[in-house]
Amino acid sequence: MLPTIAVIGAGTMGEALIKGLLREGLIEPVRLVAADPWQERLTYLNKNYGVRTVVDNAVAAAEAAIAFLSVKPQVMSAVLQQLKDKLRPGTLVFSIAAGVPVDRIRQGTGAESIIRAMPNTPAQIGQGITVWTATSAVTELQREQALTILAALGEQVYVDDEHYLDMATALSGTGPAYIYLFMEAMVDAGVHLGFSRHVAEKLVFQTVIGSANYARQSNLHLAALRNQVTSPGGTTAEALYHLDKGGFRTVLSRAIWAAFVRSEQFGREA
Repeated sequence: MLPTIAVIGAGTMGEALIKGLLREGLIEPVRLVAADPWQERLTYLNKNYGVRTVVDNAVAAAEAAIAFLSVKPQVMSAVLQQLKDKLRPGTLVFSIAAGVPVDRIRQGTGAESIIRAMPNTPAQIGQGITVWTATSAVTELQREQALTILAALGEQVYVDDEHYLDMATALSGTGPAYIYLFMEAMVDAGVHLGFSRHVAEKLVFQTVIGSANYARQSNLHLAALRNQVTSPGGTTAEALYHLDKGGFRTVLSRAIWAAFVRSEQFGREA
């Protein structure tokens, strides 16, 4: 079983952690302390998951072996000030704030055992992907605990250089939003064709799920999979022509690059 964890910032990803750990039976609710400025949010978490709740971040972190920081990068400085000199010696600080570098967290909290990670929202159902790194002060036991936590959220990729975290923020962290926008556009197109929205959503959802699973299991290059669907002069070829003509690849690449630049900007501001 995991030791006491303080979930500081009990929003979407904080709840994903709580839900995942309890779903997998990795921790008792009494060993989870959620801290958030919104009392309504805390009441919801206590009612639905049975975890303890407090408004004060420092109070939550003071008794925890792991302080899980799931706050927005814009408020991280204020949170770090609240935690300064309030952590127990050897506490593992586990941050998922986009763009906030390890050095900033070390300076802000005084902690040496730090993990910086970038998960994504499918972690809500244990289907996420997290890219993470750790300082040399993180012990083997703490690494094992981190892997246990990450397994409850989905899959994980470890990197030695935290620079990759900014890349992951732009690609996989923000990635679900790109996919949802693409799916939304497909559903709207289906409605325009004449399908009911319910049927269009069912067709699009299963197309995306099935295509991703097939791509993963086939071990073929994505271009080869696309070619399987594309007959010369056919409907798919016509559709892909218009996507390329509209700059689909270029726009998507620019969007991901912009997210990467923004993540690095958060780090400089920190």
